Amino acid sequence: QQAVLNDLAQYIDILKEQGSNHKAFSIYWKQKGITLQQGEETFHPYCDTMNGAPNMTIKVPTAGGKTFIACNAIRTIFDAMPVNRTKVVAWFVPSDTILKQTYENLKNPQHPYRQRIDTLFNGRVEVYDKQALLFGQNFNPTIVKEQLSIFVLSIQSFATKATDKRLVYNENENLAEFAKTYSPNEKHIEGADETSLIQVIAHLNPVTIIDESHNFEGDLRIDTLTNINPCFVLNLTSTPRNKSNIISFVDPASLKRENMVKLPVMVSNYQNHADVINSAISLRKNLEAKTEEINGGDYIRPIVLLQAQPKNDEDSITFSNIKAKLVKAGIHEEEIKIKTANLNELKGIDLMSRKC
Repeated sequence: QQAVLNDLAQYIDILKEQGSNHKAFSIYWKQKGITLQQGEETFHPYCDTMNGAPNMTIKVPTAGGKTFIACNAIRTIFDAMPVNRTKVVAWFVPSDTILKQTYENLKNPQHPYRQRIDTLFNGRVEVYDKQALLFGQNFNPTIVKEQLSIFVLSIQSFATKATDKRLVYNENENLAEFAKTYSPNEKHIEGADETSLIQVIAHLNPVTIIDESHNFEGDLRIDTLTNINPCFVLNLTSTPRNKSNIISFVDPASLKRENMVKLPVMVSNYQNHADVINSAISLRKNLEAKTEEINGGDYIRPIVLLQAQPKNDEDSITFSNIKAKLVKAGIHEEEIKIKTANLNELKGIDLMSRKC
């Protein structure tokens, strides 16, 4: 984690010196012995998708502590900016489940994440969710100048075209005080009222953290992130997408060396989805057959988790596709459950029960 923060600080130092993301990105990797080449999947020239705002990616495997890295990175980024700058962070997450978890952890003064941020910013920290922002709860131009303000948000509520979910674009009398602080050349967001939440966030020019950034592709989501007018974008992911400007890598072996991964990890690549499913079924059966309960060991029932894609194109292997393939492979339908943002067939089920 410290190595990642060192990489971030090194890049920011080069950026301040060069004044250009393209030059800084090239020099940064050149100092590490790598020459960027057009067409390369990983080490390519800087890709500007945020209208000039630095848009950097950190690749950290699952269990690598991405959230803790982000908490520390806030200080690293703001240290490179003027001392009197308003300190606002727009922290975007990909799902409602992660939203609730992240908000509660950052809000809780007893949680290590919040304790770390309090230490870095002398306890002058406030964490908001969308509802608190919309109602202006402890949120006005005077307060935000005196503290670090973290907005924990879901990109869905900003990127959607649905009218009933576009509250962030509507007129909001609770935020009217912010409109009085706008400069004459304030950037105006198309379709947004000057007192709307998204317009206020754009005015505050936040540092933007994107958790699990591989979930944020799509023109509508990119447009939304551009609209909020970020001064710096930090992407955190274990699987960077194309055009990601990666400045730091953490490999799984380093996590193992630091004892951050204590379970055995076995990775296999397959050429097609059918092989993945068949292999998973076979592995599960083999594990179940090896239960040691008969010899006094613990009760073991292996469960396979298959992560499907959202239905966004014809080639997506969706959860309904996978269920059909599993049934065809001989798995009883009642032994298959689906969990998505809108469908939760696991609700009320005790997975630890022998009767499950």
